[in-house]
Formats: sequence, C-alpha cells, structure tokens
Amino acid sequence: MRLPVRAALAALAAAPLAAPLFASAGLQAQQAADTAAAGSTSLTIYNDGRVLMRRTVPLAVPRGASTQRVPIGELDPGSLFALDPEVAIGGVRLDAAVDEESAFRRSVGRTLGFLVPRAQGGADTLQAEVLAADPVRLRLPGGRIAFRAPGIPLFQADAVTVAPTAVLQLRAVSARDRLRLGWFTSGAQWQASYHALLDGKGSARVSGLAVVRSETLRATGAEVQLLAGQVNRAGPQPMYRQRAEMAQARVMEDAAAYGNAAQQQVGDFHVYTLPGRLDVLPGQATSVALFDPGAVPYERRYVASEGFPFWGFIPQERDTSEVGVDVRYTFKRPRESDFGGRPLPGGVLRLFEADSAGRMQLIGEAATGHTPAGEDVAVSTGTAFDLTAKRVQTSYVTRRDSSAARGVRTVATIGYSVVVRNAGTREATVDVREARGGEWTVVRSSIPPRRASSSVVYFPVRVPAGGATTLTYTIRAEW
Repeated sequence: MRLPVRAALAALAAAPLAAPLFASAGLQAQQAADTAAAGSTSLTIYNDGRVLMRRTVPLAVPRGASTQRVPIGELDPGSLFALDPEVAIGGVRLDAAVDEESAFRRSVGRTLGFLVPRAQGGADTLQAEVLAADPVRLRLPGGRIAFRAPGIPLFQADAVTVAPTAVLQLRAVSARDRLRLGWFTSGAQWQASYHALLDGKGSARVSGLAVVRSETLRATGAEVQLLAGQVNRAGPQPMYRQRAEMAQARVMEDAAAYGNAAQQQVGDFHVYTLPGRLDVLPGQATSVALFDPGAVPYERRYVASEGFPFWGFIPQERDTSEVGVDVRYTFKRPRESDFGGRPLPGGVLRLFEADSAGRMQLIGEAATGHTPAGEDVAVSTGTAFDLTAKRVQTSYVTRRDSSAARGVRTVATIGYSVVVRNAGTREATVDVREARGGEWTVVRSSIPPRRASSSVVYFPVRVPAGGATTLTYTIRAEW
C-alpha cells in the first residue's frame, strides 16, 4: 500500500532501516510515563549511591486481592515494599526490557507492518510475520524468510515497554485510589563541597554546598533528601536498568533560588532536605547550600614526616634524604559557634587565598570525612614550596641483648640530623615528626621533643625567614 509523501515520512526515511519507530520519541514517552506514574515522588540519596524512592501512584486498588501494573523504573526488585500498612505485596514480577529486541520478542506470532522508505521520497508499508527474535526472523509475503527487518517496525502498543513495569500481586484491607510504594534503586550520587576563603590572618569565610549528580536516575517534581553517614550494605544488589538517554551534562546552581537545605538527625545519621521540588535528570547536577557562610578561625601547621620504619629493623643509611614538609590546616569548630554546632557531611574542601591584587587563588584541596558537631576539621593540603628539610643518619650502634623471658633482641642507638630551610619572607615553625611502634625513646635532642601519643613525638623547629635551623636527636629502639 502506498502512502502520501509527507515531511514527517521524509524525515523517517532518512533514519537507518532497522531503527524502531519509537526511538525518536523515547525521551518524551519516558517523561510522559513518569508523569502518569508519579502523583508524588520523594527520594533519599545515600553517600554510597543507593537511592530510596518513595512514590505515591494514582491507582484504583480494590479491597482484597488484585493484580496491578505500575511503570516503576529501575529498581532492586527485592527491595520493593508498601508504605501503606493496610496494603500487602504478595508477589512482584518486573518487566524491565525496554529495547527493540524485546519488542520483537513480544511480537512473535504477530504480523507487523514495516515502513519502507522509497528512493524518490515517501514510503511504502510491508507486512511480515514475526517468527522469532534474537536473531529476528520474519516471514515475508510469498513465504520468503528474512533475518533483517525490511524497514522501520511498527509495533503494537502492548509490545512496547517504555519504562520498566512491575506487576504487583496486592491485598488491600480497603479500597483506595492511590498506592504508596518504596524501593531502592541507583543512578545518583551526592557529596558535600566546601569553600574556605582565607584572609591570611587566621580567619576564613567558609561556605558549603550539597552537590547532587544524576547518572541514570530520573525523577520529576521530587522532594529530594540526602543522608550523610555510612549505612551498612549487605552486598551488591542487581538493578534492572533501562537504557539511559545520552544527555549533555549541565550544572544548575539552585542555592539562590531555593535557600539552604534543612538538616535533622534520623537514627544515628543526618538527613538534609533540599528546599522545593526538583527535577533529577540524567546528566544534570544540582547544588544547594548547606548553611549560610560564616567566619571560622583556623590554624596552619607545617609537618616534616617521619624517617624510619614504624616496626622492626631500622637500617643503617649512608645518604641524605629529602623530607617533604606538609601544609596542614585546622578549622576550629567550638560547639557553641554557628559553624561548630552543625554536623558536616564528608566531601571536598577547597582553600583559597587572595594574591596582591585581591584575586582568589586555590592554595589547597583535600577530602574530608563526616565530622560531628563540635569537632575541628583538619586537612593536609599539599607540600610547602619554600620550606624544605633534609635528614641524615649521623650515628648507628647496635648490640644484642638476651634474657630468658624476652629472648634475643637488638638494641640500637641511632643519631639523626635534620636541616630545615626557609626560603620565605616569614618565620615558620616546622614540626619534625617521628613515629614508631614498640619500645623506643628519644635519648637526647637539641630541641625538646613533644609526645603526641605512645608512638609519636615531634620537634617544633623554628626557622627564621631566609634562614635554616638544624635539629639533632638520638633515639634508642629495640626489635
């Protein structure tokens, strides 16, 4: 049968022969299915990528037993549960195949029409019976068999699943016009992002954002919550995924439009509710302020790391070794302060300081863990440029010691010299740190050591601007 030439058919004729008719409208169909299924959607995104979906579906559920079809999207089928205590789920069957091959599989035994473009424009339709799928086998008019679709397949509506659909066996105490469901899925991540603008005099202006990134998760007009904390996970769960559309990533800064996220404690974790209702779409990122920016005092320290093994044998060394000087910042958070009185989800902290013209420059970046209210935030942001240290072993004496109770042990007396140089324009104090387990002690030193713990001591070395300071010390250790 010949069809009139139309602009729409001409556009279809330019598509590959085996492309499904619904592919060009896949995104619109998915959005329509989401809108129809979601009377009200609420979701909680966890730090590990799990997403707890809560959805109220407008659906006529009769009293007693019934079977209902719900276009539910991607989920862990074992996690589906009813949010209404008067509704019980007796069984779930999930049809998650949304591709063309699955549509052919549902059409086995049927006669389909195929849209066949003509070279001069327009298109013809050809009828063929679907004998099998994977691979496709078609019986053409005249009895011939083809292993390839002759054109664009025109599937019947019941053979096409736009979104993964759950077939639920329900039992309700009374009739209702909606169904409230909860389940776990994946496809989204969130992380806190903090910015600290240092004034160089011990005070910083700190702000924080919750950044939500969607990979495959799609939810429109949803209430979004974020849970901070490490909730145990029994193991990887299978997810039935629909094919995600390729979307151009773009970031939406929603903090100004919506305000700050509201925080509350639930169980032993903290939940942040983002203001308003959001569209969570694949390829998009949304950021919302966690709190109002505030002034926070900070301290900066320089630490030269340890130079001998924490356990066991300490070798004799002949060469001088370079010692990196780490830059470490501690942001003070007394509980009675506004900044200190709130928990901080783990994330990334970026530090900025102005140059001579007032332009902010990134001077450090570090990952932070979950920080309870009242606890300081301490991070290591890199290696100092103008502060350097060199360590050399100056003496090495060992002897064997034996006793009936302890057996044969080695007792070593080892001397070190550390030269710390400062090429900067300000005096600095560098903590030369040594850490070791077991029995060991500092026998003598040019600068009195300070003990941080049973295994860690450090020497605060003051170094003048443009100068150098030499630290010498001797330790005694057993192994």
